[in-house]
This record gives sequence, structure tokens and C-alpha cells, in this order.
Amino acid sequence: MSTMVATLRMDRARRLRAPLTLLLAAAVAVGAPFYFAPFQVFQLTMVLVYAVALSGLNLLVGFGGQISLGHGAFFAAGAYTAAVMLDRWDTGHLATLPVAAAGCFLLGLGFGVPALRLRGLYLALVTLSFAVFLPPLLKRLEPVTGGSMGLTVDKLQPPGWSGLAEDQWTYFVVLAVTAVVLLLARNLMRSRAGRALLAVRDNETAAEVMGVQLSLHKTLAFAWSAMFAGVAGCVYTWVIGFVSPDSFSFVLSITLLAGLVVGGLGSLYGPLLGGAFVMYVPSVSQDVSEAAPGVVFGLLIIIVMFVAPTGLAGLPGRVLGAVTRRLPRTTTTTTATDRTTTASDRTTTATDRTPEAGPAPEGEPDPSPVSAADEEPQTQAHPGPSATPTPADPAVADVQPVGAPPRTEKE
Repeated sequence: MSTMVATLRMDRARRLRAPLTLLLAAAVAVGAPFYFAPFQVFQLTMVLVYAVALSGLNLLVGFGGQISLGHGAFFAAGAYTAAVMLDRWDTGHLATLPVAAAGCFLLGLGFGVPALRLRGLYLALVTLSFAVFLPPLLKRLEPVTGGSMGLTVDKLQPPGWSGLAEDQWTYFVVLAVTAVVLLLARNLMRSRAGRALLAVRDNETAAEVMGVQLSLHKTLAFAWSAMFAGVAGCVYTWVIGFVSPDSFSFVLSITLLAGLVVGGLGSLYGPLLGGAFVMYVPSVSQDVSEAAPGVVFGLLIIIVMFVAPTGLAGLPGRVLGAVTRRLPRTTTTTTATDRTTTASDRTTTATDRTPEAGPAPEGEPDPSPVSAADEEPQTQAHPGPSATPTPADPAVADVQPVGAPPRTEKE
């Protein structure tokens, strides 16, 4: 009965842990822009932007089992879509979001066709080539993209009724977009399409036998990933207010992949931690060594991978598992020690209760107990077959066997 009650309490605690954690995170996120300085609020906003991009990459790499080194190209496509619409057509900021998402979705859908025949390093090289040739292409399209000079657009401006500063208003808008994207990613992975994508990642042959269309789900994985990257690029344009081809080199794609691995592959919260890593670690590396910040950046990645092989999102689980595995050993050792101590106490108590033996007074018998060896046995053991009497024994010489004929005097 007690075990059942304990199990019910644990289940209730697990059900309440997720809502309480979400409420605490929401309270911290809402109160952050009122506590930090404007530049720190800008950094938090960029963490959310990178988290949106990493959510799309997580769908492709973490849940889909594919590899992509060209995610920065989709990021650039979304950023330039928003910048061109704001600069050339003078549209509203919010109107650029669905256009960037739809355009990058179609781009990813077309780019996902090579993924049907390629995998592993070959697919990585193809995606990397997309990230390499896109910046020079943007420089060649100067009438549209502004060439090497890029495009400068207006940032988000807070409405008068909000009473917020520009950085605070931008932060809350990006926070809302990030929350919607994370919710979409969560619902997508819990849907039928998400479960099929996980089956493809684990075993393509088994998934195909079960009726999963590999070509469809692989292509959709690229499309969803590109769509989220396009949304992140669009929001990036809102925050920065400037885009240029040099901002979206292939280094951005590698950095995003490293941030996802550090944050945690296949985790819904890993993109948030990976976004913080992408935002803060390069600046920390620059502060540590202005001559070689890349060396510090690489060393930090190696250290994180040694400490948390499953990413920062899986680090609490690893620590809790290590503590849980050690607790039974400690409990068993403590219980054995307590039992030994109890047995020793009982032996000591029994020794204290036993009277000490002393010399017997004159005229009285020795009260010391007689040992079992000194006592004569009261009963003798029953003779076995080997103790059967023989006629040579005078005590039984005249005994006549049962059924024997009567003896004569001659006998």
C-alpha cells in the first residue's frame, strides 16, 4: 500500500513539474527586459533569434537523422526576403514574416530532393556547397540585394500605448515568435508525421516496412527546417536593421550546428541553450584571447562535449542518474553497518546479563554447570544390524529361533 501511494505521489510530482517549470520560465522571460541594460536585452533577443533557427535545424538533424551544413543559407534567405520587402516595397514588419516562412519552405522542399539519394558526408557536402555559393550570389544581385553594401531597413518601433523602449518592444515581439515556433515544433514532433520522422531516423528499413514514405518525410524535414530558419532570418532583420552577404558566410552554418550539438540534439529545450551558446561564447572567447578567439571557442566546445556528451539539455538527467545510482549503494552500506552494530549491541547485552562465576562456598556443591560430555547418556542407541547376538553368547545360547522344530534330548 505504501509503495502504491509513493508511486502516485511521484506521478503527481512529475505532472506538476512541467507546468511549474514553464510558469517559472515565463515569469523570468517576461521580467528580464525590465531588469537588464539595453545591450543585455539585445543579447537576450539574439539568443531567441538563434533559438528559432536551431529549432528548425533540430527537426532535421536531431529528430530526422539528416545532416546539414547549409542552414545559414536558409537563414540568409529569410533575412533578405524581409529586407527586400521592407526596403523596396515598404511593407509592414509583420507582413514579411509569413512571406519569408513560405518562401523558405518552398526552397527547402526543392532542396530536399537531393536528400533522397544522399546521406552522411555526401549530404553534408551538398548542403555546405549551398552555404558557400549563396553569399557571392547575393553580391552579384546588386539591384535587388544591394550587393556588398547590403541593405539598411527600419527596426521595429514600439507603439505609443505600450510605454516600452525600442529594445524592450523588440524583445517581446521576438519572444512571442519564439514561443509560437517552439510550440509548433513540439506539436509537430508529437503528431503522426513527427513519429514517422523519428522512425525514419532510427531505422529506415523498418520504417519503410511499416508503411512510412521515406521520400516524403525526408523532403518535409528539409522544408520544415528551412521554414524555421527563414523565420529566424526575418526576425534577425527586424532586430539588426541591416543585412549584408558577409553576415551569412558558411561559418554561420557551422556555428549553428555546433550550437545545436552543444545545446542537445533531439531536445525541445536544446535550441534555447544552443542559442545562448552561439550568442555568448564567441564574445567570451574574444574577451579571453583577442589574438585567437577561435581557439578558445573550439576548446570550450571540446570541454562541453566531455562534460555533457548529450548536450547541456541532457546534463541534469545525467547528474540525477548518477546520484540515483549511488544512493542504493550508500543505503545498502548504511543498513549493513547498522545491522552489524545492532548485533554487537545484542552480544554485549547478553554478556552483561550472564553472572560471573566464582568459588563455591564450603559445604555446598559447585554450582557450575555440568558439560554435556560429563553427563552419561540416559538412553542407549538402538543396536543396528551389525549388533545381532550370536549363539556363542552364553546369555542367548538356549534361545530357540521362532518356527524351529522342537529339540530332542539328544540334541
